[in-house]
Amino acid sequence: MKLPKSILKLIFSIAICQSAGLIGTVFTVSSIENWYNLLNQPSFRPPNWLFGPVWTTLYTLMGISLYWIWIKGTKKKEVREALKLFAVHLVFNASWSIVFFGMNNIPLSLVNIIVLWILIIMVMVKFYKIDKKASWILLPYLAWVSFATILNFSIFLLNR
Repeated sequence: MKLPKSILKLIFSIAICQSAGLIGTVFTVSSIENWYNLLNQPSFRPPNWLFGPVWTTLYTLMGISLYWIWIKGTKKKEVREALKLFAVHLVFNASWSIVFFGMNNIPLSLVNIIVLWILIIMVMVKFYKIDKKASWILLPYLAWVSFATILNFSIFLLNR
């Protein structure tokens, strides 16, 4: 049985977003016990087990959003530009774990996550002009990265 092209696009969109999470996981898992748990942490830090389910959900929402934009047609300049911006944003998303957990570089990871936060806003604005629901579905992602930015900043302050 051959899957419809639109279903394949949806699966690919979610998979490409989940791959950013997989990249992050490679660097995160090895650093949790050896480095991260040894840092001074703010009192509001969520338990480590919460991050996996939250990010899996957010990457799925990102994939659905990406799909909704992609099916608008890549012949449209605004769609191509939005997809390119999304790709850049996804690189910053994946690179945060590399910088924070892989390189143990808290100051640079703070810069990375601030740039990521700005890119999420830019993606949401571009997506809104093409498909409002593709923008709105990214609100939980923006909220979580906002919290993660505060967490990153707090860890930076507590470990200078």
